Amino acid sequence: MAREPSVLDDERPVCDGGDAAERSGNTGLLGRRSYMKLAGTTTAAAAVSGLASADGDGYEEIAANGQVIRIGRGETYENKLFDLTTGDSVLLLVEGGDSVIRNIGFRGLHRGDAFMISITASSGDVLIENVYLGDGSTKEGESFVHGPGAVFYHRNASCDVTFRYCNVQGWPNNGFYCSNTANGGSARFEHCYGKNNGVSTYRIAGGNDAIVGSVAYNDDTDYGPGWGGYVEDAGRPVWVWPGGTPSLEDSHFASGGYPYAMVLRGDGSARMTGGGIRGTVQGEGLQRSDVSRTPDLSVPDGVPTSAEEAAAGGSVEPESGDGTGETEPESDESTLSNVILFDGDPDDATRYEFEADGRVEKSTHDGASIDDEDVVDDGFVHGVVADWKDAFRFSGELEQLTVDGPATVSVNGVAVDPDEYGEELPHVLTVEGGDEPTSYEITVDGAIELDSEDDPIDEVTIVSGSAVQSSVTETTQTFRFSGAVTDVSVSDGDAVVSIDGAEIDPDEYGDNELLPHALLIDATGTEGPSTYSVEVSDVIVKSDFRTVSVDDSSVSRGRTVRDIVENGRSTYWFDGEIENFRLLGRARADVQYNARGQ
Repeated sequence: MAREPSVLDDERPVCDGGDAAERSGNTGLLGRRSYMKLAGTTTAAAAVSGLASADGDGYEEIAANGQVIRIGRGETYENKLFDLTTGDSVLLLVEGGDSVIRNIGFRGLHRGDAFMISITASSGDVLIENVYLGDGSTKEGESFVHGPGAVFYHRNASCDVTFRYCNVQGWPNNGFYCSNTANGGSARFEHCYGKNNGVSTYRIAGGNDAIVGSVAYNDDTDYGPGWGGYVEDAGRPVWVWPGGTPSLEDSHFASGGYPYAMVLRGDGSARMTGGGIRGTVQGEGLQRSDVSRTPDLSVPDGVPTSAEEAAAGGSVEPESGDGTGETEPESDESTLSNVILFDGDPDDATRYEFEADGRVEKSTHDGASIDDEDVVDDGFVHGVVADWKDAFRFSGELEQLTVDGPATVSVNGVAVDPDEYGEELPHVLTVEGGDEPTSYEITVDGAIELDSEDDPIDEVTIVSGSAVQSSVTETTQTFRFSGAVTDVSVSDGDAVVSIDGAEIDPDEYGDNELLPHALLIDATGTEGPSTYSVEVSDVIVKSDFRTVSVDDSSVSRGRTVRDIVENGRSTYWFDGEIENFRLLGRARADVQYNARGQ
């Protein structure tokens, strides 16, 4: 289990000129370079350097150059597009209550060293509405251990702030850092969206804090250049600090590489009603009522999906990120008029593949997850689903559909029978023997069968529904299969292996050594993640034995593996003896010696 990372409450920001920053609590957070060098300090009502008019779109475009824009009591700051492609920062500093920030877009990957919006107002209400901070940030700044963040509620603040229709993605140091409400004031989130924010997306504490109709999740995608890549950065969607019992209503959260969907620090507590959560909850203080295990991770209605859309207060074509000013349309789901949904079953993993004669994109339709393991290649898709959902939008007609496992499939909301679409085993595999005997083993990530009317035992040994093992001499064996070929092991001889009529190089498919023993770590139907480590005397490698789910693993071929499994299975082939084995969690371990029947 990864260690808890250091957090801002304990960090020590460094100021220019050797000045010591305040080191208690969060009080030093805005000391860095006196608000980013105070390169351009102004009030919300004053003119800003670098301003470019865009009257046709109803907003002003501002080149970021390190300026600080102060919003005082009763002021409204709205309809601004900040261009961060300059490589610099901008800070919106909310100093007074009864103020409004509305229709603000930040365009481009941020490369500065601080937060973008900071709140210090000591009283009153603050509304931050229709803001896009979805292009993320690097960790190039040196202000804090984790780098820059999106929104910070200062320790000295005591206002009641409402965030509504905000989009915050890819910020290393929290999306909404608002746990200082434990000292006064409150933070309320209405219909907001956060993804892949380091440390946390919603960081809250006060008893009057609330998250309503909002979404946050982390997946395994890269956060961008400059992140640093240590696992703690793949943060928690929700982090509740001690101070009160916030309410979470009709909101949806899911964990990623870091296994916690929610962390309740110390004696922190929260009430969650409706919505859904997938992943581990760390801490004992969460009260649940009608909470699903299959969250809907789609962007809430009304949340801007581009900086231009936010600044204009409506839908506009975003500019391309190359600085040319040319526009290119966003992915238009209306052109992908069809949706296919694979609804998994916790009893077993299901492998699927389909082919459409148009374009295909991954989708979060009906709470589906976006998985890196699912492969989309020119209209052809294959993947694995267990106790979650996978969905794809596509254009054109569905030409081929194969499902191996208990998952159900629907197209445009209507349940379908995969047998009605193409062949059950659409691909052909042939092994053509030469003059010398050749032994081989071939594994697919779907199902494979001998394409012969003869008894399979007379011609080939089928180790499992996904692997075949045999030998050939001056004969040809033909198989039909679904999925993709994952491993081809050929020993001696001069056999030729072909897939759908094209000869392949066996060296390009998996490992060539046939390892005899199998180890299965089975966490299906268990609660929480299980961590394990295995050391063998010879070699161990990840496998697809027993048609288990295909998970990205941090292990490579060697003597030792360490990994985490949750609601699924991990399987390995190995040779030699198991010298050391440790398992923490509720998963079950099963060792099968000579599993290949050798």
